[in-house]
Amino acid sequence: MTETENIDRYFQAMADPYRRGFIERLSKGPASVKELAAPADVQLPAVLKHLRVLEDGGIVVSEKIGRVRTYRMRPDAFNTMNNWIEQRQRDMNAAFDRLAFVMAEVPEEKEN
Repeated sequence: MTETENIDRYFQAMADPYRRGFIERLSKGPASVKELAAPADVQLPAVLKHLRVLEDGGIVVSEKIGRVRTYRMRPDAFNTMNNWIEQRQRDMNAAFDRLAFVMAEVPEEKEN
């Protein structure tokens, strides 16, 4: 999978408010599907679909012990997204630095 495809998966996974809510909850520690579904006011099948998107996106992992499936954040969940954002920030800062340099080279017009 290409870096662009990875970025697309991350942003797609983060695009839904329910999934962002699950991420907020899971950032505090592991939780079962039932624990994640309770405050969401969403049917269990929909919760499972959202969690599958987060898992396919590489943000969470799940483990089933007995009848309980527990989800947790991946420790490196946001590395790819952070790296992509940091590169855009570096590019943008470099563009502003070039603009400032050019503007410093242009003489100011004097008012008469």
